[in-house]
Amino acid sequence: MRDNARHVRSAIVIVLLAVLALGSFWLFEVIRRGDDEQGQRAQRTEPDFYLENFSYVKISRTTGRTSYHFSGAKLVHNPLDDSYDITAPVITNRSEGKPPTTLRGDRGTANSDYSEVNLYDNVRMDRAASADSREMHLRSSHLLILPDEDVVKTDVPVEITVGQSVLNGTGMWANNATRELRLANDVHGTYQAPPR
Repeated sequence: MRDNARHVRSAIVIVLLAVLALGSFWLFEVIRRGDDEQGQRAQRTEPDFYLENFSYVKISRTTGRTSYHFSGAKLVHNPLDDSYDITAPVITNRSEGKPPTTLRGDRGTANSDYSEVNLYDNVRMDRAASADSREMHLRSSHLLILPDEDVVKTDVPVEITVGQSVLNGTGMWANNATRELRLANDVHGTYQAPPR
């Protein structure tokens, strides 16, 4: 009788150890599979979402008014670097007390918080006339826009038209808030005095 009880206890212990071993193996497999799936997700290079005919409005923290409006035909998110590819981007700056400035291109890219936006191909910047300034138009093949700083820059050739005056150069830095403009190289142009 004692031998039977000992055998039963031994069998129970062996069964419990086997269940514990199988449970540990199962838990290890679940964790390993989860890590593999997470690794595959982390390495994903295909876009994970897109928007068509999107519109984004940035509100100023200080005034509560629209700082700029950003829209486009299509926006595609790249999960690898958390960036965006944009088709037909349009950015309209609405600084208070200044005429609206609209920038557009055939395509563009933006970082995750839209603090850096690149416009490419047939890039245009148009600023409406105001009481103290004439309308302005800029043409280039690339512009880097820093919307929060109200700055636009490029390393490639630009053509700027203000009224009847035309200015060309390579490499530009412009601050819309302070109305500063710098051209770096090969600067030339024609100036027409505004009508009185």
